[in-house]
This record gives sequence, structure tokens and C-alpha cells, in this order.
Amino acid sequence: MPLDSAVTAILDTTLGVVFTWLTWKTGKILYRYTPYAYPNARISAMEAKLLTDQRINELAESRTLQNFVANLEDTDYVPHLAAVSLDDPVEIEKALERALASTYLLMEEILPKRVSGFFRVLLEEWDVRNISNVIKAKYMGEVASDYVIEIGLMVPKIKAMAEAKTMEEILVILEGTPYGEYYQKLLLGELDLGGFETLVYRTYYRKLLDYALSRKDEEKIILEEFVRTKIDIRNIVTVLRAKKAGLPAETVRGHLIPGGKVKLESVLNVDNLEMALAELDSTRYGRVLRDVREEIGKNIGIAENALNDYLISRMRELARFYPLSVATPIVYILEKEKEVRKLRTLAKLIGDGMPPEKIKARIGGEEA
Repeated sequence: MPLDSAVTAILDTTLGVVFTWLTWKTGKILYRYTPYAYPNARISAMEAKLLTDQRINELAESRTLQNFVANLEDTDYVPHLAAVSLDDPVEIEKALERALASTYLLMEEILPKRVSGFFRVLLEEWDVRNISNVIKAKYMGEVASDYVIEIGLMVPKIKAMAEAKTMEEILVILEGTPYGEYYQKLLLGELDLGGFETLVYRTYYRKLLDYALSRKDEEKIILEEFVRTKIDIRNIVTVLRAKKAGLPAETVRGHLIPGGKVKLESVLNVDNLEMALAELDSTRYGRVLRDVREEIGKNIGIAENALNDYLISRMRELARFYPLSVATPIVYILEKEKEVRKLRTLAKLIGDGMPPEKIKARIGGEEA
């Protein structure tokens, strides 16, 4: 073969390889990022409509539930509040819950199919909360329907559980769900209420983590970070509550959820809350907890709120690093949950007749 023909063949082969690589690389980029362009742009527009702290304070000045609802007329809560009784804070709270549920479903609808299912699994956390709360209320002889939050995939079943006349009826309702087996053990005395709650949460978080680990590339990075941090938050709050109550390590250990990033064995083995906070100081959550340490002794919920804010900030970091990714909708969901918590609290306190200044102090304290 002449030299020039050989060179031409080599160049053609090289160009072919380069072209194939570029085609593959371009296709991969389009597959990874293009499906997020529209939904993330839409979510960014929705995020701009989230209520500011100033707006929340203005709502605290409403004084009546009628004014409170009227002051939300320019928000996306209007369709959910349209048919509620304006003098019933419970109805208003349930309408706000339905608005949050619709946000999860919207994420499932507009996001790429390879991650949309994650938001459906997230909804199951509300099922777990509802199941746990309703069963605890039944055992305590309280009105179970007062503890039903109208978010999740099992709301009709949850309402049926709350209305059940006997504990055995609930077993029939839970038949075929992942939680029926645990409830049967509870009825047989093989589990106590705490053990039952731990098992249903472990089942949920295992499913959530399995989903995250089944993804690829940055989707796996983001979802795994999100789930493991949520597990850490639940475990840390569990340990702090236990240490405040003076419970021994062996009692608490069985109620922790596997899959978190932080090892808590050294925290479990200390004697009190102050020592537990000191042990946590060297973890990734140390600075966050240090900033509110004085308040945690009075209210463990302060620690939970601070840790949840950390989760939002961590997801924001990932959203900046991966702008066309699942991090953006996760940030929005977390912010929307926070907003709905504030609005539900406002509705309850306004309905109770609490003065505006005290409401503002309460809202500010809860979000500290």
C-alpha cells in the first residue's frame, strides 16, 4: 500500500473513532442534562413564589382565619383553600397538606422518569408517619383522626384505620402493605409501640436508599447524599431525645435506622444530653448543632429544625454544582415542606386567638 494511502486510512480511522466518541459523549450529555431543562426552569419560577419571612410575619398579623385565607389569595394555595370553612383551622390545615401533596405529585409528573419515582417513594414517608401516629393514638385512647395528615399514597387506608372500631380491623386494612406483618406482631405482643414504629421507618428508609443507590452518576450522588443525611437527622434526634430522657444505650440502639453516614456509638455511650452534643461536635453536624446548643436543652425540636436547614443548604450546594439535576426539585420540596409547616402553625395559632407578636415569636423559635 502506498504511503499516502496508508496515512489517509489511518486519518480516516482516527477521525471515525473521534467522531464516534464525540457522538457518544454528546448523546450522554443530552441524556443526562436535557430532560432537566424544562422542569428545573419551571421549579425555579415556583421557588421565586415561596413566601418570604416578611410575608410570613404579615400573615401572622391576620388575627382571624378569614383574613389569613384572604391574605393567601395570590399564592398557589388558593385552589386548595377554595372550599374550606373559614372558621375551622383543622380544615385549613388539611387544605395546606393537600397543597403539599400536590407538589410531590407535580415533581413525579414533570421530572425525568429515571428519577420521578423517587418523589413517589418520598410520599410514603407520610404514610409511615400517619400509620405510626394513628396506631399510637389508638393505643393511648385518643381521637386518631386528629393525627391524620392528608399527604401520602395511603390516605384512604389511613382514614379507615382512624375510624376502625377495633384494633383487629386495622390488621385487615394493612393487609397486603409492607407494614401489616409488623402490626400483627404488635397485636400479638411480640413488639411494643416503639419497636413497631422503628420497623416501619426502617422499611421506608431501606426502600428510599435502595432507590438512590440504583441510580447512576450525579443522580446517585445527590439522592444518596439526601437519603443518608435524612437518616442521620432522624438518628441524631432520636439519640438526643433519649439522652435528655436518661435512657441507656442498649434501649436506644435498637431504634436507630441503618444507612446513615455518622457513627453514633460514642454518642450512645455518654451519660447525658450535654455530653452527647459534645460527642457530635466532631461530626459533619457539629457546627450546626453548636450554633443552637443552648436552646436544644429546652427543646430538642430546635436541633431537628437546625439539622433540616442543614439538609436544605447541603442540597443547595449540590444544585449549584449540578444545576441541571435532581438537586433542584429536592431543594424545592424541602422548602415547600418548611413553608407548609409554618402556615399550618399560623392557622392553628390564629384559630386559638393568640396575639400576633406571640405568633411571630413562636414561628421564629420553631425555625431557629
